[in-house]
Amino acid sequence: MNRSPIARNPGFSLLEVVLVVAIIAILAAIGIPRMSLGSRGANDSAVGGDLAVLRNAIDLYSAEHGGAFPTTANIVAQLTKYTDIAGATSDTKTTTHIYGPYIRNIPALPVGPDAQKGNSGIAASDAPGVGWLYTEASGKINANTGTTKDNQQRLYSEY
Repeated sequence: MNRSPIARNPGFSLLEVVLVVAIIAILAAIGIPRMSLGSRGANDSAVGGDLAVLRNAIDLYSAEHGGAFPTTANIVAQLTKYTDIAGATSDTKTTTHIYGPYIRNIPALPVGPDAQKGNSGIAASDAPGVGWLYTEASGKINANTGTTKDNQQRLYSEY
């Protein structure tokens, strides 16, 4: 019986399989850290974007209210509802409540310790549910992230 070369047992040798596994391992070792860095970079961008939106809303409020900033106690309502010149809020636009709303809703904090991450509350100091720290006298708002840092080792609270 004469066997032709085509009739040999088809398949991969052990060496070929080991080479393919090694190549996949090298690609994974390169790609996985880059993907996790991209995820972290997205969080950095999200914090910066959310702060830009909040700061813009506060600046618009101040411009329309004679330089006065929203009050710490009522900032969420003053940014998300209609206001009058004194800062009193209304759910609907009236003849006196002609300003705003400046933002649809307060964004949730995308980074930070578990106690703050995901919170959208605004207050002057850290407390449960507070994602953003606000200073009424200056209109300054920052992320309530304590000592959590971004990819460049910069504190999120200093954004």
